Amino acid sequence: MSVTHGFHATMTAQPGKGDELVQLLLDAPSLPNKDCVVFLVGRSAGDADTVFVTEGWTSPEAHSRFFATPEAQELVAKLQPLLAGESQYVDEVPVGGKAAF
Repeated sequence: MSVTHGFHATMTAQPGKGDELVQLLLDAPSLPNKDCVVFLVGRSAGDADTVFVTEGWTSPEAHSRFFATPEAQELVAKLQPLLAGESQYVDEVPVGGKAAF
């Protein structure tokens, strides 16, 4: 399955809410979605309230379809009060690499 659409996001949690933000992301409904090929969550080593997400999708349409679902909208609603300010998004299409946990 190839990735043709993706992004890298930097999110800043409200002070002390980084753990809660990470847990919501790790429980995201996109993880079992067959069109979501890459979904990585990380955090800053120096600031536990700075969280990074890298996503790779089979197509922009698949990503849009997913975010139109009630499950995705519920996740977004839960994330919003945890965030301090606007998240930063960078257009990124993952092309390979390795993730081991």
